[in-house]
Amino acid sequence: MTDATSLHAWHPSVPGVREVLHARMTDHAYPAHAHADWALMLVDEGAVVYDLGGRRRIADATSATLLPPGVAHDGRAAPGATVFRKRVVYLDASWMPESLAGAAVDRPARADLLAATRRAHRALATAGEELAAEAALVAVAEEVRAGSGGPAPVRDASLARRLRDLLESDVPAGLTLAEAGRVLGAHPAHLSRSFSATYGLAPHRYLTSRRVDLARGLLVGGARPADVAAAVGFHDQAHLTRHFRRVLGTTPGRFASSADERTLSPGEGSARAVGLPAA
Repeated sequence: MTDATSLHAWHPSVPGVREVLHARMTDHAYPAHAHADWALMLVDEGAVVYDLGGRRRIADATSATLLPPGVAHDGRAAPGATVFRKRVVYLDASWMPESLAGAAVDRPARADLLAATRRAHRALATAGEELAAEAALVAVAEEVRAGSGGPAPVRDASLARRLRDLLESDVPAGLTLAEAGRVLGAHPAHLSRSFSATYGLAPHRYLTSRRVDLARGLLVGGARPADVAAAVGFHDQAHLTRHFRRVLGTTPGRFASSADERTLSPGEGSARAVGLPAA
């Protein structure tokens, strides 16, 4: 490995994910090889030329690349590009039906998968965002199925309510879509789709918002942000702060400080309660 080449690989606690690899390659050419897993790749810099299914392909920043299990491919920097930087998530072969492998060989470059794949990789690289990563990967699989003539989505409000009850039963602990699917006897994709259609947000967003709700109560009661983060299910205080600010527009510390102010004039309470200046 040259000084300009870097690799980082890890095993996140996300159902179906075997490995995540981030790599910056300068002069390496992958020989023909095959994986037992699905590979979902983003190319962030440069471009990669590879042979798959007897055809020359290119992977670049304009699309996500989906490679099926068991099909040989190689890889090298595209002509004129001496460097390429990529992010790859390797997914268990059961992540998507084997019957869709042929469609992936025919069309590995998918611009329509780009947004969900970026969400997945962003969440995979962020501690505490495992459920968000799982949801994004479910969305990718659903998009592939839809583009391959799969069955039309079916909304199930009853199932959505059961999932909400399951999430509410232990908000701090939470659960993955795969776990919920086993409990409720439904595919994770159907669970996520039905929940989003019924409640207007994805299950992981719902769970995060409920954790923020719990955090507010503890902060008003005088608990320290670091203790609150652990108590309500966030990975750490930084994870709590990121989502607290996204939902309420202020930090947990400012919110907690505002709760100690007892001399607010009429009309200030609602604004000051979230650490914002009064109108």
